[in-house]
Amino acid sequence: MKKPILMMAAAAFLLAPHCSHAQARLVEKVVQQGNETVIPFERYVLPNGLTLLIHEDHSDPIVHVDVTYHVGSAREEIGKSGFAHFFEHMMFQGSDNVADEQHFKVITEAGGTLNGTTNKDRTNYFETVPANQLEKMLWLESDRMGFLIDAVTQQKFEVQRATVKNERGQRYDNVPYGLVSEVASKNLYPYGHPYSWLTIGYIEDLNRVNAQDLKNFFLRWYSPNNAVLTIGGDVNPKEVVAMVEKYFGPIPKGPEVKPVVLPIPTVASNRYISMVDNYAKNPMLRIIYPAAPRFHKDEPAMDCLAAIIGDGKTSLLYKNLVKTQKAVNASSYNATYELAGEFTINVTPFPGVKLSEINDIVNATLLEFEKRGVTDDDIEKFKSQQEANTIYGLESVAGKVSELASFFTFTGDANYIGKYLKSYNSVTKEDVMNVYKKYIKGHATEIISVLTKNDSTNIVDKENYIVSTDGYKAPDYGYNQLKYNKAKDNFDRSKMPEAGSAVVVKAPEYWENNIENNIKVIGAQTNEIPVVNILLSFKGGSMVDADGKEGTAKLFAAMMNEDTKNYSSEDFNAALDRLGSSITISEDNDAIRVQVRCLSKNIEKTMDLLEEKLLRPNFTKEDFERVQKRNIQNLKNAMNQPAYVANIVFNNVLFGKKNPLGRTANETTLSHITLDDINDYYQNKFTKINAEAVVVGDVESKEIMKKLSFLAQLPNTEVMLPVLPDAPNRERLLVYFVDVPGAAQTEFRVGTVTNLKYDALGDFYKSTVMNYPLGGAFNSRLNLYLREDKGWTYGARSVFDGDQYSGDFTFSGGIKAAATDSALSDVIRIIEAYKSKGITAEELSFTKNSITQSEARKYETGFQKASFLNRILTYDLPKDYSVKQQALLNTFTQKDINETAMKYIPSAAKTVVVLVGDKSMLKDKIKSKGFEIVELDKDGNILN
Repeated sequence: MKKPILMMAAAAFLLAPHCSHAQARLVEKVVQQGNETVIPFERYVLPNGLTLLIHEDHSDPIVHVDVTYHVGSAREEIGKSGFAHFFEHMMFQGSDNVADEQHFKVITEAGGTLNGTTNKDRTNYFETVPANQLEKMLWLESDRMGFLIDAVTQQKFEVQRATVKNERGQRYDNVPYGLVSEVASKNLYPYGHPYSWLTIGYIEDLNRVNAQDLKNFFLRWYSPNNAVLTIGGDVNPKEVVAMVEKYFGPIPKGPEVKPVVLPIPTVASNRYISMVDNYAKNPMLRIIYPAAPRFHKDEPAMDCLAAIIGDGKTSLLYKNLVKTQKAVNASSYNATYELAGEFTINVTPFPGVKLSEINDIVNATLLEFEKRGVTDDDIEKFKSQQEANTIYGLESVAGKVSELASFFTFTGDANYIGKYLKSYNSVTKEDVMNVYKKYIKGHATEIISVLTKNDSTNIVDKENYIVSTDGYKAPDYGYNQLKYNKAKDNFDRSKMPEAGSAVVVKAPEYWENNIENNIKVIGAQTNEIPVVNILLSFKGGSMVDADGKEGTAKLFAAMMNEDTKNYSSEDFNAALDRLGSSITISEDNDAIRVQVRCLSKNIEKTMDLLEEKLLRPNFTKEDFERVQKRNIQNLKNAMNQPAYVANIVFNNVLFGKKNPLGRTANETTLSHITLDDINDYYQNKFTKINAEAVVVGDVESKEIMKKLSFLAQLPNTEVMLPVLPDAPNRERLLVYFVDVPGAAQTEFRVGTVTNLKYDALGDFYKSTVMNYPLGGAFNSRLNLYLREDKGWTYGARSVFDGDQYSGDFTFSGGIKAAATDSALSDVIRIIEAYKSKGITAEELSFTKNSITQSEARKYETGFQKASFLNRILTYDLPKDYSVKQQALLNTFTQKDINETAMKYIPSAAKTVVVLVGDKSMLKDKIKSKGFEIVELDKDGNILN
């Protein structure tokens, strides 16, 4: 292993143009030299304008491919919003030489993972695969760059239009505060400004466009001269260049693409906007100041200003609003884009606190900052966090490739990372005060009052702004003159390339130890980046919550993130910030979990803070009342999210209310918990017995064992987890329905308790393999039918889940409301057909190939290594269990899989169905399909 990117200086060489047999020009090479941060790469330019960046890193046998097009929603116009995002979906629907629904299948079967993302300024498509699959990926990406148009049919268009609508429903229309950004953008930017709508677009725009509109959008923007192809990982640059020339070289250059240049929007006087959010339990105040765009010289100082004003427990907003119990949450951040920036303040007050009062406190906080100024400590914390976050972001080859692609797209300099870090390391106190005066002090702003449906008068001030259409002129992007100039190849593109020689995959080498025979420790030393990750687990969690006090472990974990004997929570977090470290404590079903991350140079100071946190907590009445109050309010808001309600009600019905796995904290149980309960948990249930520690990173075992030895001082108390009662017996299929009036989607949870506890080599493992083509892969039967064939959902899946205590099978998805009854019948039909008829030979081959090849991606990052070691530790697995899994997988036959399906997939009569949606729209339709309905409230109680 080597350190391929850190602690090195960049040496960039601009090379004289030359022509090879394939005509790619090497124009820049950045190599490792010195002690500055750099991502080594070679940059080539093809005659058609395509930029190729290659980063060579042989640490893992994988490769990451990214194609970034410099087109996002900022290239759209009024009335045609959402095109860039819509085309992101269409790019996965096949091309001339890739059949419908095959893009995901090819990459998944190759052992890869893939996706695409769209934002205001760019769209990217990417995949991470075993290194021997690179040529296949380049064939796929080049085919949709050069050979997509003829494959865009009206039928595909209609299905993906429906899918995008479902995505909008799931992410925006159907969640608390989901539409706030849409309202904010519409009223912040001038009419017609490309940032005045969200990337998802408006439903009415999606309804009016046709397939030809979309084809024109593709022809205008998705060309090699408007793209950068970045490839990183276990590659040979010469071989990469040859493959790129072969597959991308013949694609013709597209129309010229000029940069969009628009002034930062101005706000002449405060704009007061109000909106009612039907899903929000609490009102919200959002304040936005127009600010500098991305990579502007003022961006680093604005980021620092946002950190001081409202980032975490050390911020002024936290002190003035959260600490005083005026607000559940309060934060600020500086969002930057290519054309503009938005300095944003968000506050969610407690019930009874007026938004006008919150606004006054925010204004007072800004004045407090002005008088207080910027301290040396502010600057030190900010720079330490920036250094750490940059290093953390370069842990994976995907992270490095993404940085190269982004830097080149927006600055024209792929080697920008050094300049980027310098700009942040150079921030001064004066810089921060200067940007405060330039963008905030005395400047008008947009003030949005987000109201709940039962309190529509809680506004900061009456609305005073209406968007004006005066002066708008639609841009002429030249769509009418576009022609499709299809590439001509000198090879048979219809033949998919074969994979190269199989890669060699090795699981991490690890060491094992223990502390006082109580705490099991497992670790792996790696020096790819100077980072250490630690996972600690302390037996207990929500399973030991007392009846009627569900949520005790949750509140305990929250209190462990508060004061200690020697630090206030603010001082403690400030100390972490100075190191660029993090310590997070959370609750799980069977444990309290602690996650630590730090730079290896700061391991000693970070471990001192961890010792303070775990051995010397200070539970005060003031902190407890605030934490309890915040948790209750957050829970109330979560209960307005259909997906959250579906999860808790499903577990309640599935396991029963007497089972800890079926019990969930609610407002009543949280309010019954006392400070004495928290103290009791620490004294009697936070124990070193059966505790576990996982360590991965740039640290030797002897060193970290010494630093973890303080854990021996924890209590030596035995914590007994309860014996779980049997799940309720099912005699017939019932549909448990929870009403959410007006819901745009219905949340589905369908499944059963299997009692299949986790195992690595038995029936549980076999069940996960069996489920893969049913609902585990993107191109599974369930997802292909519901998403790709019908357009009813943004995504649907099924899974076998299991741990040491129980197991279950669950189908889940958010389904278009109008299709709920049909979808329910189809889900049950598809599951029962798979149970009775079994897996096909083709599906079994696909499953084996996919799982086998994906092994190469499992051990790249510290988190991935830690997860692998944690599983070995928790389940006492053999060191070579992954090798044994592979050998077992190779022996599976159709008969084996089908017998497993018959045994563990539930019959309809044994199935639990929970639907969360609009009863007035759906109840009669569901009953007409022959389903019996039981109505429940959001806590899972049967309604009369």
